[in-house]
Amino acid sequence: MPLVRIDLVKGRTDAQVRAVADAVHTAVVEVLGVPGRDRFQIVTEHEAGRVIALDAGLGFERGDDTVMIQIFTQTGRSTEVKQQLYAAVNASLAKLGVAGEDVFIGYVENTAADWSFGFGRAQYIEGDLAVPAAATAAR
Repeated sequence: MPLVRIDLVKGRTDAQVRAVADAVHTAVVEVLGVPGRDRFQIVTEHEAGRVIALDAGLGFERGDDTVMIQIFTQTGRSTEVKQQLYAAVNASLAKLGVAGEDVFIGYVENTAADWSFGFGRAQYIEGDLAVPAAATAAR
């Protein structure tokens, strides 16, 4: 169950914002193998100048179409799976015209004890939900 935060500079239409969210979700479903309805996304648009993503020493500049993505999910996936996810997100966004240098992803891992889906309960720990990391550990 990833929680995905997507930060964008204002200026896209509602349909374009939804397309970005859909593109990221498609990659998450395909690579991490989560169910399609296992979708938790927060899309935030910011005024120009409020999303700052400078060169990290790689020799390229980002444009105003930068898409910053944070993926919060349970630990257990291999480095190779993470790399596949980054590539899939990039490819999915490229279909929308987002340049590769404008795709920034931060991947944050936690454990089953770090999630509550409501009612102040830890559904993974209490057995109401299967722990997804166990299903994808072999990926």
